[in-house]
Amino acid sequence: MAELTIAYVGLGSNLGDKAAFIRSALKMLAETEQVEVARVSDLIETAPLSGDNQPDYLNAVAEIKTTSTAEDLHKKLADIEISLGRVRRKKWSPRIIDLDLLLFGSDVINTSNLTVPHPQMHLRSFVLSGLCRLNPELPHPVIKEPVRELAARLGGADFVLDHKRPQLVSIAGIIGVGKTTLAGKLAKALSSRILLEPYDKNPFLPDVYAGKKELALDSQLYFLNSRIEQLNLQALPTGQTAVSDYIFDKELIYARRLLNPQQLTSYEKSYQPAGAKVAAPVLVIYLRDSAKKCLDRIHTRNRPYEQAIGPQFLEKLGADYERLFTDWKLCPVIRISMSDFDCTQNGDINHLANQIKSYVAI
Repeated sequence: MAELTIAYVGLGSNLGDKAAFIRSALKMLAETEQVEVARVSDLIETAPLSGDNQPDYLNAVAEIKTTSTAEDLHKKLADIEISLGRVRRKKWSPRIIDLDLLLFGSDVINTSNLTVPHPQMHLRSFVLSGLCRLNPELPHPVIKEPVRELAARLGGADFVLDHKRPQLVSIAGIIGVGKTTLAGKLAKALSSRILLEPYDKNPFLPDVYAGKKELALDSQLYFLNSRIEQLNLQALPTGQTAVSDYIFDKELIYARRLLNPQQLTSYEKSYQPAGAKVAAPVLVIYLRDSAKKCLDRIHTRNRPYEQAIGPQFLEKLGADYERLFTDWKLCPVIRISMSDFDCTQNGDINHLANQIKSYVAI
């Protein structure tokens, strides 16, 4: 007797009676030999990924049980598309019906005709939302995380792998959370370039932490100029991963905490045009930990100018970072609690590095 496999199929349409085409595809799938349609998610309306002037999509995910092979099932899905009038044109063009084999059990398949899991399903909120309604604990066979976690990383947005962009992975979090340590470990694991904040080279920083507020603007502009130099679109080549131990968007967090109103107005005049010059990250790793534990690390590494930092300042920074990422839509965000992650453990580092590979276009 053939082995029974649980598989997941994504359905989409943005032409004609979209809901009717999806219903017809499900009916034809249910009538296919060796296939049982077990459950179907609700319909979800989404904007086209291409950004072109075309109708919005209706999408759904179906859970099926099958004794067919993945290759045969893939062919059956293509036959249903053709039967319903699908005409294949350029990528992301409008279509009557689109059927994608998302998952086939826990199989990982890479052939000239078929890739399973679907290579960009972890970047599509409309796919992950449908999967979450059917089985939120369903693990991704490559990323090794449940679909509910993958969905949370997207914040309701949809993304695409873009080989034309610098593949910048930025690590974010408050002072002392472990950004630089993790950046070094990941850069080694990924054989990537590393970009580090020039803390020890900033000539104004010790005086600012010592209370000389009149130098705060000079310190912030020093950091801003160094980031422009590091993250300049011309300085980061495509086709390779770069890991930074900071995120450019933190600039305003610190500026608003450290500068007086007059200094902040002056700083923002330089910040606004700078944002257009730097590469945006394709992935953010956001580290979280308590102010107390971060303060312990600050004291252990013993940078003299940091020893006056108190827990209240760290707690305020933590609240600022939470606000920053609450409605973040620029790229996926992997949130890591440092109570569950150990930078000294190769297993933790390798697991994270392997996940990152699915979010960069290399």
